[in-house]
Amino acid sequence: MTLPLPALVPALPTHERWFVESQQAGDWSFFLSPLPLTLTAAVVAVAVAWRLVALRVDRPELPVLRPLGRLVPWVPRLLGIHLGVALLALAATGAFITPSNDHLEGAGGTALLLVEAALGIWLVTGWQLRTAAALVLGLAPALAAVAGLTALGECANLAAVAAFLVVVPPGPDAHGAAHPSRAHLRWALLWLRLGVGTALIVLAFSEKLTNPAMAVDTLERYPALDVFSLAGLSLSPETFVAIAGATELLFGLLVISGAFPQVAVLVAMVPFNATLLLFGQTEMVGHLPVYGVFLALLVYGSSEDTFRAVRWLPRRSARRAVVPAAVA
Repeated sequence: MTLPLPALVPALPTHERWFVESQQAGDWSFFLSPLPLTLTAAVVAVAVAWRLVALRVDRPELPVLRPLGRLVPWVPRLLGIHLGVALLALAATGAFITPSNDHLEGAGGTALLLVEAALGIWLVTGWQLRTAAALVLGLAPALAAVAGLTALGECANLAAVAAFLVVVPPGPDAHGAAHPSRAHLRWALLWLRLGVGTALIVLAFSEKLTNPAMAVDTLERYPALDVFSLAGLSLSPETFVAIAGATELLFGLLVISGAFPQVAVLVAMVPFNATLLLFGQTEMVGHLPVYGVFLALLVYGSSEDTFRAVRWLPRRSARRAVVPAAVA
């Protein structure tokens, strides 16, 4: 396998299970081959360096975006709408939590879809969202039962938004403005980053780095995904899969790091939006929670008062003191 490495052109990330027949992951021989291992090591090094450099910059990295900081009080309300619309749209299409999980049958399947739709409507209303978000988290056992444990990791982005809303729900006024304590906001953003980052990392492995057969099948069915061919570069399918998996892994690590969130989000939004042209409504509905998270990171990262909370990581004393209080 050779790599005519074209300079950091991101391969378009997509969720193969939404558009082709699902195949079992676990082909670690592909991941353990030289190219995927080399790319993974490079991605980890870039993510670590990214955070170390960001810690030296004590201000939002793109001052031109500071006006976005005015939206800070309404981010929880916007996240609730994103999550609610996603759940409602998924239920309307017969899918439970993820577009690929659309094979529910019988009274049990119908009941799950009704619960999903009801929670979607509830989240859109903005009323008592802490309870609604907690109930969304409570759907995890049902998802594991009907789709398997890997699906839990792949859908951690929805859990991330729900966890954020448990810690920092919208306020009680008509517009839902929230004014959480600094500690609560830090923890809420941590859960948000961990959930979305985990989903991206799990997908990088379950649909690409340990599942090259399904990734190659997706590429054969949708050759427009090969952005390298647009630049006149010819890569083998295996090379493309390795780069695509490494790209998704990089996005996941950057989200978890919380470093330079404005730049990270703007870069990530390019490939995430580009796939809409190819996959349309399914892609948009499936990615709605991610778009909400990107908006949250961009807004909080643009405010002088909150940008440090985006990259915050807990220390032992902070873990002991804050976690119980955050959900009280």
